[in-house]
Parts: sequence; structure tokens; C-alpha cells
Amino acid sequence: MSPLSTYASQLPEAGLKAALACERTAIIKAVSDSGLKGRGGAGFPTGVKWNFAAAARGDRKFVICNADEGEPGTFKDRVILQEHADLVFEGMTIAARAIGAKEGVLFLRGEYTYLRGHLEAVLARRREAGLLGKGVLGSPLDFDIRIFMGAGAYICGEETALIEALEGFRGEPRNRPPFPVNTGFLDCPTVVNNVETLAWTACILGNGADWFRRVGTERSTGIKIFSVSGDCARPGVYEFPLGISVSDLLKEVGGEGAKACQIGGASGQCVPAKDFGRTIAFEDIPTGGSVIVFGPHRDMLEVLHNFLEFFVDESCGQCTPCRLGNAKLLEGLEKLRAGTCSMAYLRELCQLGETMQVASKCGLGQSSPNAFLSVVEHFRDEIMGRIPSHA
Repeated sequence: MSPLSTYASQLPEAGLKAALACERTAIIKAVSDSGLKGRGGAGFPTGVKWNFAAAARGDRKFVICNADEGEPGTFKDRVILQEHADLVFEGMTIAARAIGAKEGVLFLRGEYTYLRGHLEAVLARRREAGLLGKGVLGSPLDFDIRIFMGAGAYICGEETALIEALEGFRGEPRNRPPFPVNTGFLDCPTVVNNVETLAWTACILGNGADWFRRVGTERSTGIKIFSVSGDCARPGVYEFPLGISVSDLLKEVGGEGAKACQIGGASGQCVPAKDFGRTIAFEDIPTGGSVIVFGPHRDMLEVLHNFLEFFVDESCGQCTPCRLGNAKLLEGLEKLRAGTCSMAYLRELCQLGETMQVASKCGLGQSSPNAFLSVVEHFRDEIMGRIPSHA
């Protein structure tokens, strides 16, 4: 599907050797020139983030790999860690060289405990090979990585909540500014990158920025890894260039005939069949990689009920719009399913969702109403049939 070589065909440590042979500024320039944006879904330019952390003052800096993969429908980081862990650790070491860090932490999702033994073995092997520890590959770089187990909270996928948990506190988002690149883990400059992002930095240093830009779009360069699930013939983990249309992706996975796709997980967008010509890219439909396919027989209100129950459970409760808003949306949805929700109340629920998008403190509350608003907008026929005729 892509003219780029895949993860599996990368030369071992080619990126790290290239990074150790050049100045720190040249590493950041290569990542910036590639156009790589965060693969966790936020899409922040990786080179800009590294540049901020490199410029921040501090005797102690950290590189954190966010492996707290908790978005419903997302499982590609799990596969990357299982099959290409070396590439992720290589990317963390390159990031350390770029920003001047000596310590790295892999924040591993609590449900992925079974991966820890494998990852510890990879780290041990890398230390024996001189790829971690004092004087990496004979260079002046001292860097090592430890694994921290998350406790299974969805909110810790947000980088400041992750840092709070790492420091031993309850996982709750911090007010910003300051940002982690200046005041992160233990108040030190910290880079937090997604598993896939770090793996791609190793590929980019090994092959060059132009190699990465060869596919994708002008504003969304390179390949993206997708987790595809739901009503399709071939669910699984795929590599596709960013800019692929929803319809082309569905053909590849055997999802033709779908009535909708949830792109970006429960907090993403519900795209109806009439919009399958749209592209998956940061300038159109951004995603952390989750694609859930819904066949023609699916009840969209049942799908929505599943998502909202998840958000009610996972809200950290810190801010009112998210804590109460998700509960009210779920309550309203149950009225809709029971045929007791009036049109006036549905309008109020939509206004509540729009308020949550702008008034919630972090991305969870800001994005959790997305699915509700999308379904109300695109599947009105299914909803109108459940509203009392006198309402």
C-alpha cells in the first residue's frame, strides 16, 4: 500500500548511529524537515517539541514514551512494542541525544503487563550491546530507560496526567502553561512522545527527512499505523499513507458497505457513508490510529451508549463540564433509547456537548461529546423515530 519500506525492513540502529554522528541541532532539523507530527492523535510537530526541550534550561531532562494506549479501538502500539520494541527504544535514545537527557521512562499501560518481561529483556540486551548505559556505542551519550507500569486509567494518556501518575500522584491533567518541555517530570524539561512517533524518528534518522516526506500530504507527511476493528472482513493493524480516503481504507480491510466509521476512537469523529470520500489526515480527519467500522445493521444509539458509559467511568472528575456533562449526556441518551426524550431536551443536550468542548479542562472532556454530536447530526433518521410525536 505504501512505497516506503515498513518498520520491519529498517536497518537495526541505523538511525541511532546517524544521530550520534551529527550535532544535536542537526537531529532536530531532520525530524522537523520530515514533517513528523505526533502519532498519538494530537498532531503536534515532533521537531518543535524536541527543540523546546533542547532549549529549556535544566541539569536534568527526561524522555518519556507514552505507551498508555487506552483509546477504545486502538491496539497498534501494543503490536509495535511486541514486534519492534528495539525501534521504539532506539527512537528514545535519539530523542535523548537531541534534547540532552540521560534518563528515559516507558510508561506502559497497566493492561499490558504481559509485555513487561519481553520489554525488560530487550532493554537488557541493548545494555549488553552498548546501546544503553554509559557511553552509548562509544559516544559521550549516557542514557538508560526504565519501565513504569500505569494503573489502567484512560486519562493518563494525557501527558500531564501521565507525569502526575509517574510522580506518585493521582493521574489528573495539570494546568498549562507551564508545559512539560519546560516543567515536566519532577519539574524538569521533559519530552513525552507516543510509541509510534518515537519509532518513526529512528526510521527518519536512518533514511532521511525526504524519504519520510515521499508519501502523505503536504501537511500530513509519512505513513500512519492504524488499528482497524468492527464490521469488516480483515480487522488488524495496517500501515497506510496519511491522506488515504476512508473509502480506500475500507476497501483494503473489507469494510465496503459500512454505514459509518468511528475514526480516532471513542473521542474521535463518527463519519457517515456519504462522507467516505474524506481523507484521514491532520488537515481533514485526524486520528491516533483507531478505525472502528460499523455495518448497516448497527444501532448507532447502542454504539453511542457504549462510548458514553466509557467516558462516565473514565472522567477523572477534576472539572465540572466533564464530570457532570458526560453523565447528563448518558442520561439523555437513555431517554432517547426509551422514547421519552423530547426534541427540546435533545437540543439542550447538543448545547451541553458544545459547552463541554470549550469549557472542559483537558482533551477527554473536550472530545467526549464528539461522538454524541456526530451521531445526532448524521443519523437523525434513527433518532427521530425514537422521539415522541407530541414532543
